[in-house]
This record gives sequence, C-alpha cells and structure tokens, in this order.
Amino acid sequence: MDRLWTDFVNSDYHDWRGGDRSEDRLAKPEWQQRFLEQWRLQASIPASIEEETSMRKFRIELQAVATRLSEGASLTDEEREWLNAIMEKGRGHRKLSVDKQQLRVEWIPVGAHWQQVMAEVAADFAITLTQGEGARIRICDNADCRWVFYDDTRSRTQKYCDDKMCGNLMKVRRFRAKRKGEQQNNLER
Repeated sequence: MDRLWTDFVNSDYHDWRGGDRSEDRLAKPEWQQRFLEQWRLQASIPASIEEETSMRKFRIELQAVATRLSEGASLTDEEREWLNAIMEKGRGHRKLSVDKQQLRVEWIPVGAHWQQVMAEVAADFAITLTQGEGARIRICDNADCRWVFYDDTRSRTQKYCDDKMCGNLMKVRRFRAKRKGEQQNNLER
C-alpha cells in the first residue's frame, strides 16, 4: 500500500533487477504532476531548481530516518524536532464536507507550493509513527531495489516491496546460487 511519504521517498528510483539504471524522478515534471494529482496537492510545475534541491535534501533525510526505524531504532528528539520544523511550514484549515452521504473533516492546505507539499509528506510520516506503526516501515530486502514501503501484512513479515517482482527475483537468485553451490561441490568430489 502506497502512502504519501513512501511515494515521495521512492522518487529516487533504482533498477530492482540489478542494472545500473536509476533516475531521480523529483526532477521530472511528469512525475511531479502525477504525484500532485494522486495525493490531491498543489504546487507549481515544474518545481524550481531551489525547490528541487530542497526536496532532495528532505528526501535523503526522510529516507535515513525511515531506514533507522526499519532497523528497529526509535525516533530521536532531533528527528522529531526536524519533522516538526518541516510540518510547521505547511498551513491549512479544516473543512466539514459530505462524501458519498458521509460527513468527513478534510484538511485543506492553504499554500500551493512545494514547501506545503513537503509539510504534507512529513505529516503523513508523523501520522504513521503516531499510530504506533513505525515498526512496519521496511526497506526492500532486494539490495538493488532500495524501495521503502509500509508493511501492511497481518504477520508483519513482508520482506519485499512487491512479491511478484523483487520477491520472485530473489527466489530465483537464491535457487541459482544454491544450484551453483551444489554443482561446485559435485565437481570437487
């Protein structure tokens, strides 16, 4: 399940199959457009060079915090203060609305800029932590992938961002390594 903050962090794409191909999607106007539309956020497209630089720095720091948490660490006071400083830059108000005959309270961002977007990303990450779900943050076990994801399985044992892609690839790699080892043993006899 994609979350706002994981979608943002994973904009730094690496070829999960082990190739050298990688791309920073933050700099791509098409990615920016899709991201904003998917998460119902607003900002100017394309982002300025300064905004891209700020978003990259934010992404690196957020990924570092997520990685630490995925390893079982706790959020530090310094990290909490950093998240608060990012969220403080976002402004908005609440609005009561009706959706499919159900009342709901919406958060309406006031600004239409990338600082506001980063504040929303930081808030989504903070919500994940406040719901006691920091332990569900994972980094894909495929070292070539590096995808950050939220483990929404009941057993909390998900290892790969996608079982059909990275999971199958790693299963094939383990099988081939085992078979190669068996062949080596047979040759040595």
